[in-house]
Amino acid sequence: MASALRHSVSGLDTTMRLTLAVLALASGVYTYLGVRDLLDGSPLITFFAALIYSSAVSVAIYAFWSFLLAFLPHVRDVASRVWLAAAMLLGSVMIIAMSSWLNAAALAGSAAIEQHLAVTLQNYTRDLDEAHNRALGAQSLLPDIQLASTRFARLADAERGGALTGTGGSGTVVQLLSQMSRQLDDLGREVSASGERVKTLYAEGSANIAQMRELVSGQGEIKARSDGFGAEALRLVGTIASLEQASMAQAVKRAADDLSSGFIAPAAGGRTADLAGRQSAVVDNVERAVEAQANALSKAADKIIGTGTVEPARFQPLSTAEAVLRYAGDFLPSWAGAISIDLLPAVLVLILCVVHAAIRREGEPVAASTMTADQLITALRLAGEIRAQSYPPVPAAGNAEDDAPDTADTQAATVTALPTSRAKKE
Repeated sequence: MASALRHSVSGLDTTMRLTLAVLALASGVYTYLGVRDLLDGSPLITFFAALIYSSAVSVAIYAFWSFLLAFLPHVRDVASRVWLAAAMLLGSVMIIAMSSWLNAAALAGSAAIEQHLAVTLQNYTRDLDEAHNRALGAQSLLPDIQLASTRFARLADAERGGALTGTGGSGTVVQLLSQMSRQLDDLGREVSASGERVKTLYAEGSANIAQMRELVSGQGEIKARSDGFGAEALRLVGTIASLEQASMAQAVKRAADDLSSGFIAPAAGGRTADLAGRQSAVVDNVERAVEAQANALSKAADKIIGTGTVEPARFQPLSTAEAVLRYAGDFLPSWAGAISIDLLPAVLVLILCVVHAAIRREGEPVAASTMTADQLITALRLAGEIRAQSYPPVPAAGNAEDDAPDTADTQAATVTALPTSRAKKE
């Protein structure tokens, strides 16, 4: 078995070297593709810089695994094996650091950038919807504003017939109620006009989102698509900012506060003291009504403002290597393939270690302490016969056959004497 293993190892030496060279070359090629996107400068300088780096990586990988294939399987003591195993582990980490992540960038770089664009698009879509909802939230205040304006207008009409003060006409109370109604009407028109602007801005933002979605899922060079995506993102950020400004929640709150704090009660203009007193009482009631309505509008506006402003992040373009590192969890198969190209020779090293250990076990002689006496006598007799055939005895002057002791008998005597000596020692 040991002879067959030696023959197989010798026969696979060329295949092993060729395999190691091909793996090193493949790693160098993908390293070149990965490092090329990280370099800036003229195309010629970029080409030579990437070529030199990838060549250095290929040579380093081939030399590193060649050393381990040559030394580690033949080392027998434990300390040396531990140190070589530590060197293999350290070298593997260094290979991953200088090559594997660039291989992963070459294998999955475009897909990683598309993933980055898709995640960014999702965030921008969310920001656009939030800004649109905030702008529409101010539109929900429009019915309350219109209802308050209508109520003040009806009170003014009723007062013209004397329903509030008991005296008909267009005096102080009518003018005050009409003024409140007109202010609320103006605020309502502003809120209504902002609704049209919100619709227009949301349509523009939706068009930007649609264009960005096409760039994410489209065909063509990923760098050009990423640049187009960035341009659309810039326009979308401006649209979202315009939507924030189009929201009337702040304007409604300010108008409501002005209605309450800026209310100035007019002096009663009645011709008699009795009429003036009644007008003053109605004005006080109107002031309380205005304050209540203003507080209601202010609280409703606060709920909309309290959600916080939408601040979309600026689009950050990534290189293929940066994208692969950021979204590594989404591209585990690509990472596994990139690392396997560099670390597959480690499996060959382990196989050779196992095979050479088996060869050494098969080639070692059986220890004498595990042999029986009969096996030992037979082995010595065979050794004597081999020695006699290799070196025939030279006959002496006398009868060599009579003078020479029987080799087998002598050996047997020696063997049988072993237990006696052993017994004496005990």
